[in-house]
This record gives sequence, structure tokens and C-alpha cells, in this order.
Amino acid sequence: MKMNAGDSLYSAEKIKVLEGLDAVRKRPSMYIGNVGLEGLHHLIFEVVDNSIDEALAGYCDEIKVILHTDGSVTVADNGRGIPTDIHPEAGRPAVEVVLTKLHAGGKFDKGVYRVSGGLHGVGISVVNALSEWLEVEIAQAGKIWKQRYRRGVPIENLRPISVTDHTGTKIRFKPDPEIFQDTNFHFDIVAQRLKELAFLNEGLTIQLVDERSGKERKYHFKGGIKSLVEHLNRGKNTIHPEPIYFSENKDDIKIEVALQYNDGYLENVLSFANNIRTAEGGTHVVGFKTALTRVINDYIARYELVKNKDEYPNGSDVREGLCAVVNILLPEPQFEGQTKTKLGNAELKSLVEETTMRFLSTFFEENPGIARAIVNKVLQSVRARQAARKAREIARKKNSIESTSLPGKLADCVEKDPLKSEIFIVEGDSAGGSAKQGRDRQFQAIMPLRGKILNVEKASMSRILSSEEIRNIVAALGCGLGADFSEKKLRYHKIIIMTDADVDGAHIRTLLLTFFYRYMRPLIEEGYIYIALPPLYRVREGKNDYYAYSDQELESLLKNLKGKKYSIQRYKGLGEMNPEQLWMTAMNPETRTLKKVTLEDALEAEEIFSILMGDAVDPRREFIREHAREVVNLDI
Repeated sequence: MKMNAGDSLYSAEKIKVLEGLDAVRKRPSMYIGNVGLEGLHHLIFEVVDNSIDEALAGYCDEIKVILHTDGSVTVADNGRGIPTDIHPEAGRPAVEVVLTKLHAGGKFDKGVYRVSGGLHGVGISVVNALSEWLEVEIAQAGKIWKQRYRRGVPIENLRPISVTDHTGTKIRFKPDPEIFQDTNFHFDIVAQRLKELAFLNEGLTIQLVDERSGKERKYHFKGGIKSLVEHLNRGKNTIHPEPIYFSENKDDIKIEVALQYNDGYLENVLSFANNIRTAEGGTHVVGFKTALTRVINDYIARYELVKNKDEYPNGSDVREGLCAVVNILLPEPQFEGQTKTKLGNAELKSLVEETTMRFLSTFFEENPGIARAIVNKVLQSVRARQAARKAREIARKKNSIESTSLPGKLADCVEKDPLKSEIFIVEGDSAGGSAKQGRDRQFQAIMPLRGKILNVEKASMSRILSSEEIRNIVAALGCGLGADFSEKKLRYHKIIIMTDADVDGAHIRTLLLTFFYRYMRPLIEEGYIYIALPPLYRVREGKNDYYAYSDQELESLLKNLKGKKYSIQRYKGLGEMNPEQLWMTAMNPETRTLKKVTLEDALEAEEIFSILMGDAVDPRREFIREHAREVVNLDI
């Protein structure tokens, strides 16, 4: 994969300067989206994108990212190295121009990068501007060059520090606490992005090292996006053994698609453009989905597999159980905004549609067994949709999901402003009774569950709609379900899962999280879901009560009470607490402990839910064996 540095000249004159670096520190959100967790990690990804561009050009096959104990990060690659010679226009070393000038970079010169992810060229200079300090080392032309910066300003000239026979770039930077309130990098967020990049760049090796915790990951996938589809389908029963893969190069644009059906009920289509995850899709995804629906309907019509028009599948039917990756490389992508979540190139719709139509039509004719298996799965989806429609009509008549009435078990709050309201989803009537008595009814609602809810990972929509517990949850939240979901209708902006601290409680918690992840994912993405952490122990010493939330806390507490008389109560369930205790330990905003549910690693979450809640036994056994030491109770 890696090419020789001499194969293509990458020098100072290839660096194009469009404008100076202004106002980045005053308005950082204009360049990195926000100054929260997302913007903080965007700094790493901008630097990594430069290394990926070298890989796309064929000059880099190794990238290493290190999270240091001092809060800084190193990104190193074995590419050609940012040019160190003097820039003809600026009169300064090219690397200094790249690090201090907005819109300066090799990606504006098509002779350097045919395609690139860091489209705007602001990445590395913005990282420099928003860092307390940054240092760059470049191995090039037999020497290692080094330069340091403070808040975007060079504090020394570029200078050679040693000799080498390698090439590459190493950048280490520390985010500026004057810009970011929280400068703590999350291992899982970084790992997800690096894993994606390794899947998308076949043959590239990416290593992640966290010196703070000792964690390490190494990613290298020979199968590219085929491997990614197999990874996403791990733990699921697939309809056909191998992912279907095709690719085409046309007009400097590379289109590649991999897809595989499973016997589940969920659609999972990931899309990328120049290694950037297009979470909101775009023209390339529209083209793929349109073609897939047409190919399957043409096949059904050709072989007269249905009799009536209303039995033909729509797009949702065709994509039920579909796992697919659409990956595009193109010279001039048009992303919507700097955060690059949607691709807008109009020509891609017809290009991807035509390519998909041509390949899949031929594939279906040459592989009739696979074609029939997929089409039969799709026709099952049509029948399930028709059954679900009938179930929805029945549910509506029974005042459930689409009704304005609230479930009888819900103890609602007085407050009607969702921003000020919270709901506790509680395990069992006993705990529900204590919670209802102990709550602040002004802003806290209580929704007790009767046992474990349906495992939606294994259920069709019609079965989901027939589940009374799920209908009650959906009705209480008010935001609809699946395709009918609307975040604007959500009645509470804090949804708190409060279950017992035992295996059954963990199972109920996992079932609820699976439901929210599969059918109300924006609730997790927007930070509305929380886990309550009630205590495991109450220690009474005289008239004083102390609470311990783990065995370690109990041990520490007992050490402090040495020599005193005390009694210990182990809570088997929330129902054992009286309302006042439950309020003080788990519900009072001033004294409780809540854990926000976040989606830091979407690929990891997809894999975990599929393995733990799916039908396949072997992957679940392997997962438990691999992670057994990391958890106290792993419930399946």
C-alpha cells in the first residue's frame, strides 16, 4: 500500500494559502461544531484525517494515536511528512504555513491529493489555534525537524534535531482549557472513529494507546467494508453466508457497496464519503436505496411472485434486516457544513443508482438461491407491515400508542414543561409504590413495569405493538415509536431507568436500553436517558444512616466506623426501601447519583446489543469469555 516518497513530489509550492487564521479562538464552534465533548474529539480526528489523506494517496500504511497522562495527544504516521522547505509566497517553512494559516494545505492542489477527507483545509491550523501547546516533528529527507507552538503561535523556528532514514509526521497537542471546559478524551469515542477508518482503508494499520489506563487497540482489516458488514452482523442469523460486494471507478469517483441480510427486523445502513461518516446520509445513500428497491421489485414482477399491487414491497420492507455500507471516494465532495454529516453532490444519486441497479440485477440472475432468499425475506416484511398496520388500528381503538390518553399505571407530574420534567421507569409495583410516595410530584413522574419487557431484538413490529408494557412506555413518553418517532413530542427530558441492583434488574435495564437504542435512538444520542444508581447497603450507626453503592464503598465505610456499633442492611430490591430512603438515595436531585447513557462507540453498541440480545449462541459465549473479567454481573 505504501509508496515511495519520491514517487510524487509533495513540496512547499504544493501548499495553497487561501486566507489567514482569524477569529478561531473567538468563535471555535464555527470550525469544530462546538466546544463540548464532540468538538474536543474533533481535534484528534482532524489531525488523523491528514494521515488518512496520505494513506488514500498511497504513501502511508501505519498510524498511531497515543492518549497521554498529561491530557495531550500524539498522532503519528509514516507518510511523506508535511513539507519543511520554504513556502514561495509566505517566505516561511511550509509546515508553519499549514499550522498557522486557515485554508492552507495540500488538499487544495489536486496533484497532491486526488481525494481527501479534510476538505476545508482548516483542520490542523484550527487544532493548533485551540491547543494550549502543540509540537510537530517531521521525518523527511534524512532529518527529523521539530517546531513548537503555543495557542497557535510559533515559539521557536523549525529546526533539525536528528537524522533518520524514515519519513512521516508526528503531532502532539494539548487542548486549551481556556476553550474547552472538559479536556478529558474518551477512549471509546476515539476507538470508534479509528476502527471505522481501519475498515474503510483496507490494509491500513491503526494503533490506539491510552497511557492513562493501559488500554490498547490495534485495527487492521483485510476485507475492507465487507469485513465491516460482517462485524455489524456478528451475533445475527444471516440470510446468505457472504456479504454481497461491488465497486466501480468512474470519472475519478470510486463507489463501493457491501450488503448482507439477516433475519432480524432492523435496518442498518452506514455511509461514508472520503472516510467521513455521513450520519445523515445524502445523495449516495438515496441512490443506493432507490436502486435496491427497484431491483427487488423488478425481480418480483419478472417471476410473478405476488398477485396484487399492494403486496409489492416499499423501501422500508426492502431494508428490513438489511446491513449495508455505502462508501464513496470523490475529488470534490459537497458536505452540508463543517461537521460533514450529509453529502450533497447531486450527480452521485444517479451514479450510485445506476451502478447498484446494474450490478445487483446481474447478481440476482447469476445467484438465484441468494436472490430468492432475500426476496422471500422482503415479502415476509410486507406481510408483517400489513399485520402491524392492523395491530396499530386495534391499538388506537384501545387508547394506546397513538392515543392522547396516558396509561393507568403512570403517576404523572404536575409540571408540563419537558425541560423541567423527569420520569422514573421502575421495576415492579412494590418499588413503584415507594417511588410514588417518595417522589416530588411537582416534576417527577413514575412508570412501574410489570416484570421484564419484550426483547425487541428478536421481535417484529407487530409483536412489539402488541406488548402492553411497551405500549405503556411509548404512551407515557408521548414521542411515538420507530417511523412515527418525534423527539419534539417527548414529555420528559430526563428518562431515568431505576431497577434493582441484581441480575434481574440488570436484565430489565438491558432490555429497556435495547428498546431505546433500536426504536428511539435519538433519546440516547441527545442525552435524555439515565440510569439511577440506588445503594446496595445501608449502615446504621446509632441514629445515623450511611449508604454504600458498592462492596468497595462498604469496606471503606466500615473502616471509618471501626470501634463503633453498627448494623448493615443489604438491599435486595428497591421495594425494601421506604419512600423517604428511596427519595434520599436515588431520587433527590441534590443527593442522588445518576449515570447518563451515551453512545460513544456506535459500532461497539451495535455489536453488544446484537450479541447479547440476539439468537446466536456462539458469539454470545465468546463475548462473555472475552469480557468476563471486566464486569461484576454480566446478564444475558
